[in-house]
Amino acid sequence: MLSRRTHVSRARALLALAVIVGSLAIALTVPVRLGLDLRGGTQIVLETRSTPTTRADRAATDRTVEVLRGRIDALGVAEPTLVRSGENRVIVELPGVQDPEEAADVLGRTAQLTVHEVLGAAGTGAKAARPAGERTLPDESGEPLRLKPAALTGRHVKGADARFDQQSGAGWHVTVDFTGGGRDRWTRITAQAACHPAGDPRRRVAIVLDDKIISSPQVDPSVTCGTGIPGGSTQITGSFDDTEARELALLISGGALPVPVETIEQRTIGATLGDAAIEAAARAAVVGTALTALFVIAVYRLMGLLATVALACYGLISYAALAALGATLTLPGLAGFVLAVGMAVDANVLVFERAREEHAARRRPSPRSALTAGFRGAFSAIADSNVTTLIAAGLLFALASGPVRGFGVTLGIGVLASMVSALLITRVLAEYAANRQAVLRRPRVTGIGRTGWVRDRLLRREPHLMRHPRRWLAASAAALVLAASGVAARGLDLGIEFTGGRLIEYSTGHAVDPDRARAALTDAGFPRAVVQSAGENGLTVRAEKLTDAEAATVTGAVEKVGGGAEKVRDELIGPSLGDELRRNALIALGLALGAQLLYLAVRFRWYFGAAAVGALAHDVVILVGVFAWLGKPVDGVFLAALLTVVGYSVNDSVVLFDRIRELLGRDRATPLPRLTNRAVLQTLPRTLNTGLGAALILTALAVLANDTLTDFALALLIGLAVGTYSSVFTAAPLTLQWHREPDRAARPGP
Repeated sequence: MLSRRTHVSRARALLALAVIVGSLAIALTVPVRLGLDLRGGTQIVLETRSTPTTRADRAATDRTVEVLRGRIDALGVAEPTLVRSGENRVIVELPGVQDPEEAADVLGRTAQLTVHEVLGAAGTGAKAARPAGERTLPDESGEPLRLKPAALTGRHVKGADARFDQQSGAGWHVTVDFTGGGRDRWTRITAQAACHPAGDPRRRVAIVLDDKIISSPQVDPSVTCGTGIPGGSTQITGSFDDTEARELALLISGGALPVPVETIEQRTIGATLGDAAIEAAARAAVVGTALTALFVIAVYRLMGLLATVALACYGLISYAALAALGATLTLPGLAGFVLAVGMAVDANVLVFERAREEHAARRRPSPRSALTAGFRGAFSAIADSNVTTLIAAGLLFALASGPVRGFGVTLGIGVLASMVSALLITRVLAEYAANRQAVLRRPRVTGIGRTGWVRDRLLRREPHLMRHPRRWLAASAAALVLAASGVAARGLDLGIEFTGGRLIEYSTGHAVDPDRARAALTDAGFPRAVVQSAGENGLTVRAEKLTDAEAATVTGAVEKVGGGAEKVRDELIGPSLGDELRRNALIALGLALGAQLLYLAVRFRWYFGAAAVGALAHDVVILVGVFAWLGKPVDGVFLAALLTVVGYSVNDSVVLFDRIRELLGRDRATPLPRLTNRAVLQTLPRTLNTGLGAALILTALAVLANDTLTDFALALLIGLAVGTYSSVFTAAPLTLQWHREPDRAARPGP
């Protein structure tokens, strides 16, 4: 009979095979949607129109941009770009939109929602004089109704949701929830309507959208006069199909546009990064991944080879998940993918280093038993580090929008895929190889039969790095002061996404390759200009706020490569990362840090969580300060890198804290500084190997990719170095400073 371990191993192998086969099937049949920066998409130009009560000025157009952003998010279009152009135009760029005409129609609808008391049926004869504010509109069946002035508007709506009622057979309907003030008004309206007999038109309530009664339900006979319907919720019913119900819910919950908008033009646009940049990034990714694979194989031999196979499976699983969910892959998304690659490598390194420790601690253990102990010992560190990252990814997805939300999606997918890769696929392959007779006879070929030169040197010397924690904190404080002085002295070079700038559109004499135009503008002194194709012979250039002389230089560069150029549009544009998007991103990031702190406080102790967040803040300030000193742009690409560093920093600290917790559980007598120092020395080989593996990919990007990705890779390399330092020399000393042992005074010094 087969043992229980054999049954578990077979079940694990079958599950791994099913995941790989399923991912391969999805990858071969479902394409991944690429974002504007990688593929381009559809551009819709909207123009705001003034009304008798509201002028379509810059402020009204900025409010319109935020309402449109909410509608686009509800449409399911990921990673859009929205900017105000001039005083009253809005440029909307949508990647991968299947029906741009339908999108333009939904975006352009004003969606003015109002709720009215019904005064009764209107006569069919000549119109009689009626009090100001009253109106007559036909209901769903065409019967005209006299309506009081609006008692509720879209501002009183908290949200709306399309639902399908299977029990009553009513089909699709829209549930509308009102705000606090709207809840009281809704109760008052229905209380007044309930005072009229059943069948009387005055017992109805009219819900009007864009001057059309979309529903005029009668208050239920069970509602008594003067009581009304409490709870602040109602249902809009009708002969809806699922598409109509969802669109109606989208328009209601998305809010009313401050002013009407009209679609001016609609066309296809090219990618902002261009073919040359994408090809360079692909080459750099291949080279960097190959170098990382060779490094892992050189350090861990056979187990490293199997881990490389598992990493290839990780890439397949991540790609399939992105395709299956319909996520849009952009440069910030790729940042999340890079972080997840690092975490996937880290999980394997954690397991192999624990297996090495187990092999060294026991006399002549079998490779399989050492691996089993390695997976068991590393599981808590892998789980805690991944859960903290998933918390951040989930909150960024739920609360943020634009590129920050896209980062959360790909980061969450990558983290889950990395756990499957390390804990399932790597384990299946490693355990199978460890049972082969050839491996049993040569345990050193596995790569876990020796401790490694880093661990050997640390064990021989055993330096006491935590003897003076305040010195490390002083060094960190000095680095923070230096970084902050860079921001104060030189300021931040905010990119066009944050500040807005100038958009110039040209009609050229012949079709121009955007890469040639980018190169020409770089030579002319505008390396950060965003160039896109627009139609057959069109070209748009977005740059920081240009003087007229600088704009003339840009025009001259375009004329040279385009065989002449005529200006079609020359306007100032607002930031694509507007105030609300930045505010939502900061709120989401703050809540993510708070949730991580709470989780770490529960899993460890409060001062561990506080130290991890403190080290993270240390890393962010230093990265921003270095970019300020270097004069590098702080733009959307930098934002992606910053979020990546945040995830990596927390992950690094959690691994160290997990080891400290483990040592505390086994040894209550040794002072915490000694235990912390022991944990640092034990986890340092993992920290160095993981960091070197990630650094190889980032170095390849920095050397081989174009300028945009070079800055991205540079930011990640700085963050990687600072995060590795802070997990040991900032987070650990902070825990020692905030920890107070009850009998510390009675203990001898370390």
